[in-house]
Amino acid sequence: MIYFIGAGPGAPDLITVRGAELLRRAGMIVYAGSLVNPALLDCAPEGCEIHDSASLTLDEVMDLLLDGCRRGLLTVRLHTGDPSLYGAIREQMDRLRAAGVPFEVVPGVSSFCAAAAALPAEYTLPGVSQTVIISRMEGRTPVPERESVRSLAAHGASMVLFLSAGMLESLCAELIAGGFPQETPAALVYRASWPEERVLRGTLADLPSQAREAGITRQALVLVGNFLGDDYALSKLYDAKFSHGYRKSREEIK
Repeated sequence: MIYFIGAGPGAPDLITVRGAELLRRAGMIVYAGSLVNPALLDCAPEGCEIHDSASLTLDEVMDLLLDGCRRGLLTVRLHTGDPSLYGAIREQMDRLRAAGVPFEVVPGVSSFCAAAAALPAEYTLPGVSQTVIISRMEGRTPVPERESVRSLAAHGASMVLFLSAGMLESLCAELIAGGFPQETPAALVYRASWPEERVLRGTLADLPSQAREAGITRQALVLVGNFLGDDYALSKLYDAKFSHGYRKSREEIK
C-alpha cells in the first residue's frame, strides 16, 4: 500500500494523528524535501528508507514508490500542506491505478489555514465575504484564461494566492485591474507555522514594497480582501433573536 500524506504547513505537530502514525510504521518515505519540514522524518522508524524527491522527475519518484510497494514496505509519499492543493498527485495516482497498485490519501492542514491562524483572521465574515478563492498568478506555467487573477478579482471575494510571492508587484496590479481598490487590505504570510514565520500587513498599494524590504520572494502566501478589515456583521449562529435547528430564539422562548 502507498500512502499520500499531507505533512501540514510546516510545524511538525500540525500533521494529522493518522499521518504521524503511518510515518512511524513506514518502511519507505519519499518526501518533498524543498517544502516538507525535515523534523517530520524523526517519526520514521529505524531502518526506514528515506528519499528526498526535490531533484527527482516523476518517473524517478514513481520508480521508488513502486519498488517500495513491491518489496512489501509500507510506502509513504509525503507532501507539504494538503496534497490536494498544488500537490501534483493526480499524475502519481493515475500511474498507480494503471499499475494496479492500491493507494490512499491522508489529508493534511493546508498552509492557507495556517496563514489565517497566523494573522489571525477568518476568511468568511458575514456581510463581507462568504467565498474563498484559492488560486495563483500565471508565471512559467500558465493558468486557464478564465481563471486569470484579474478575472477572479472581479468577484471581490476573499482570496488566497499560492506560488505568487515572487511576482507580487504584478499580482497586485492585476488584482487592482480586476476591481479591487488600491486600499484593499492585503497580507503576506511567510512560512506559516514555521519558527521563522513572518506576517506583513498592508494594502494592495504598499504590500509589494514591504515584501521587497523584507526580502520575501518565495514560500509565502498572499491574502487579499476586506476580511482583513475591521467591519463585518455578527454571525446569526449565536444571535439571541435567531432560531435554528438546535436553538429557539430567546423571543420564541418568552
